[in-house]
Amino acid sequence: MFSMLVAGFGSVFTDPLSIIMVFLGTVVGIIFGALPGLTTVAGLSMFLPVTYAMASGTGLSMLTAIYIGGISGGLISAILLNIPGTPSSIATCFEGSPMAKKGEAGKALGLGVFASLIGTVFGISLMIVLSPTLAALTIKFGPWEYFSVTIFALTLISALCGKSVTKGVLSALFGMMFATVGLSPIDSAKRFTFGYLQLTSGFNLLAVLVGLYAISEVLSTAGSDKPPAKVLAYKMKGLGFSIKDISGQWFNMLRSSLIGLGIGILPGIGGSTSNLIAYSVAKNSSKYPEKFGTGIPDGIIASESSNNASIGGAMIPLLTLGIPGDGATAILLGGFMLHGMQPGPLLFQTNGATVYHIFASMILATFFMAIVMYAGMRFFVKILKVPSNILLPLIVVLCSIGAFALNNRVFDMWSLLLFGLIGLAMAKAGIPGPPFILGFILEGAFETNLRRGLEYSNGNFLEVFTRPISAIFLTLTILSLVLTLMRQYQSNKRLASSKN
Repeated sequence: MFSMLVAGFGSVFTDPLSIIMVFLGTVVGIIFGALPGLTTVAGLSMFLPVTYAMASGTGLSMLTAIYIGGISGGLISAILLNIPGTPSSIATCFEGSPMAKKGEAGKALGLGVFASLIGTVFGISLMIVLSPTLAALTIKFGPWEYFSVTIFALTLISALCGKSVTKGVLSALFGMMFATVGLSPIDSAKRFTFGYLQLTSGFNLLAVLVGLYAISEVLSTAGSDKPPAKVLAYKMKGLGFSIKDISGQWFNMLRSSLIGLGIGILPGIGGSTSNLIAYSVAKNSSKYPEKFGTGIPDGIIASESSNNASIGGAMIPLLTLGIPGDGATAILLGGFMLHGMQPGPLLFQTNGATVYHIFASMILATFFMAIVMYAGMRFFVKILKVPSNILLPLIVVLCSIGAFALNNRVFDMWSLLLFGLIGLAMAKAGIPGPPFILGFILEGAFETNLRRGLEYSNGNFLEVFTRPISAIFLTLTILSLVLTLMRQYQSNKRLASSKN
């Protein structure tokens, strides 16, 4: 593993294009993370077509750099606007905004960037150590095992991506429904084409991703009547903080990073939950819990170290099982597939050099993130003031060019609009988007492995329950649904009692 990692660093640092793309990806991620309404997922989906013409390692390195920059960039608007740039920075608002209002915005920004650096390095380091080991354990998976893993991923994601289990499952089923359009994966039978030639190839994954996230968010932002928030002024000398400010925070940072890593590994939860849990743990274990909410470093460090550590955690099930844990890793899964790579147990054997190239690029992107955010903070703050009537049309144009360039089809540009409208309608109805993407991506694996399993067992579906690994994942699927239903029941019960 060490020799492969060294080779990965060698391939990155001997390729100027890779370094440039990692740097640009980090900057793009920070910008999308900092701008409220334009999330990391929107940035990933928008720049996914840009990577199509690149080598696999370079393109995927750029995408992971956007992921790292996006999660970190959310702290800028959380502190200066009291609006989290990404859901992963919600808890950063609790302490960052009060500090900024007290005239300590520079200190809050400096602490946030430093905690993001430590959390990301921690998460990625453990990802590098754990991923090959887990991949070796899952190498024996067959069709029934993959089928069960897909079922587990679908139910877990659908159950945890919204307040309503029904809406989550419905969203996943919608995604699977759209994925069946075109030729079937086994016998190439035409399905739901209605005689229209363009539908024979089905809906392009890129068009679905960009439309559902980037275009729908543009439409939502354009239709919002909220006035722009006022950006608070700040002064930042050096790193913005002193050694004294972090001298007693190392245990808090380590504990929060472990929380972020553990929650990141669990599909469907991710940084949006880990930062809140880490903040809550920091407050409950503090010697001065009454100071939380008034603007203290503890909360910022807990939130930012945990949400960035969840990056490495979320990548582990993506790389070893092909299970994306949230919208961002769903886009990354799509990126792997567009570059002809299938995340899963065989990934480290078939594309080991590319994987370690990506690992090395992620470490490089982490340090780029810290350097760029410290050095370019004034630039990113100015971007927060860019009028939406200038920014949004530019995003639509770039997305449309990317969709057309993939297959030179105007049909893909219309697909962008279609899925943008679908995403907007789902948001208005309170139906979560990530399960839709997961359903669309995983439908192929679900159907292919189900049909292969039935062929191997001569049509005996009960064989899925007789294979130990498959039975374990099906059991986990049932437990996940039961626990989610119980949690929703308790939440509804508390809500009803509070109204009474």
